[in-house]
Amino acid sequence: MIQLILFGPPGSGKGTQAKHLVDKYELVHISTGDLFRYEMGNDTLLGKEAKSYISKGELVPDSVTIGMLKNKVDKHPDAKGFIYDGFPRTIPQAEALDAMLKESGDTISCLLSLTVDDEEIVKRIKHRGLTSGRADDLDEEIIRNRINVYKENTLEVFQYYADQNKSVSIDGIGSIEEIASRLSHEVDKNI
Repeated sequence: MIQLILFGPPGSGKGTQAKHLVDKYELVHISTGDLFRYEMGNDTLLGKEAKSYISKGELVPDSVTIGMLKNKVDKHPDAKGFIYDGFPRTIPQAEALDAMLKESGDTISCLLSLTVDDEEIVKRIKHRGLTSGRADDLDEEIIRNRINVYKENTLEVFQYYADQNKSVSIDGIGSIEEIASRLSHEVDKNI
């Protein structure tokens, strides 16, 4: 089964490219943001648990997020594979994801990292902010802070999978079609 992690800083094009990969390889797209909205919106046990942490301004424990991921995966037993978007963000989350997959005899096929320089990211997110309705997409200081948080806290996940020969950097600059072609080339090599 294909198990891809779509990786990169905010504004690198993960959401746009995930749609291409889903269509081309018939995969299920798992966005942690969507999972949280679904679980909390449907008042599931995991959703209630997540709300209890969020309402106190605390981070939701990895065990809750993994539980949500497992629920989503279990709902698609006939899937050809999955794209994880926005997860894992830390080494403990990567280890938890690996353990979850190991239970079913699976493993991550490849981590695809879209690389985009900081100035292009700022430009893209500010442009997105014109239509996203998110005030944080228009504030350059917040955008730069999000980039720094990614570099300080999340980038280490790339190395974690690189140590397993599973991480690939993809140039995230160019047309949507050019980037999609680069991603497909790497997926074809790694599945």
